[in-house]
Amino acid sequence: MTDQPAPLRIVVADDQASVREGLVLLLGLLPDIEVVASAADGRQAIDLVAQHQPDAILLDLRMPAMDGIETTRQLTELHPAVAVVVLTTYADDTSILAALSAGARSYLTKDADRVEIASALRSAVSGLSVLDPIVRAALLAAAARGAPPPQAPAVLPSVLPGGLTRREAEILAMMARGMTNPDIAAELYLSAHTVKSHINRIFAKTGSADRAAAVRYALDEHLA
Repeated sequence: MTDQPAPLRIVVADDQASVREGLVLLLGLLPDIEVVASAADGRQAIDLVAQHQPDAILLDLRMPAMDGIETTRQLTELHPAVAVVVLTTYADDTSILAALSAGARSYLTKDADRVEIASALRSAVSGLSVLDPIVRAALLAAAARGAPPPQAPAVLPSVLPGGLTRREAEILAMMARGMTNPDIAAELYLSAHTVKSHINRIFAKTGSADRAAAVRYALDEHLA
């Protein structure tokens, strides 16, 4: 009797219940895929990966609580052995570059069928990258017009000053790099209102009366 390889253990993360449940059902029908858990947002995805230690996670980009880019970044840092495969409706070069820079191994659009998704998961677990044809076209178009790569995130200290959260420190570092609120919102996939709320809390925690004072604080505390 020939030993069969163990099925790939994956987590599915998508905030839309119908999409999430459909993916769990479709992938669960494949003999070499085992869906061990499903998550409705990024924070839950990180918790479930820590709990189940899957081979890969199939991850949407636009989710509440924590978006797919930040989730990818944290998963890459905390669980580098878990392959991140993005499955999203967004195929613009900004989203693609941000996801790949954060550590995603493969990037698919939701036009992909279950066979293509399963193949991308297997390839990602083996260390290979798979890009949807639409994604490759977007990257080639970006390269042709000379689109700059996304800026590398600041390396933040393990202990943050002033009671700042890591998200607040990240936004403060981006402010110190000269990024505007719309720039920050686009980079982090947050609404303009959410960014403004973060900045107001940053002002309060750092005792800054304005943006210039907050930037000086960031430089003094080596956050940028």
